Amino acid sequence: MLLALDTSAGAVAPRVVIADRVGVSCDTVRLISKRYAETGGDVWATVGRKARALPPVPSAVTGEVEARLIALACSTPPKGHARWSLRLLEKHVALVEDIPDLDHSTIGRVLKKRNCVLM
Repeated sequence: MLLALDTSAGAVAPRVVIADRVGVSCDTVRLISKRYAETGGDVWATVGRKARALPPVPSAVTGEVEARLIALACSTPPKGHARWSLRLLEKHVALVEDIPDLDHSTIGRVLKKRNCVLM
């Protein structure tokens, strides 16, 4: 895209044509050319991405939470239930004060990561 926008090579095609050739929107062509001008012609600063230092939200699942969750899933299910389900685990996790409230999909990911099967 930057080569297509290079004015030293001759006439430059309209942004609509460049966007169609490259397969992006006209707004992307405009933003890339603007970023190139702002960085003083530095190609790597234009097309590179900033490395993220930390995730935007810290994970609620720590090693201790994971261990307590697996221990709960391996325990006997409550009366009236033949086995643990993800939703049943979600309800019981909400009752335990030491474990933060977790969604059933998060519980499923933790158990899948550790190859735990609910039976």
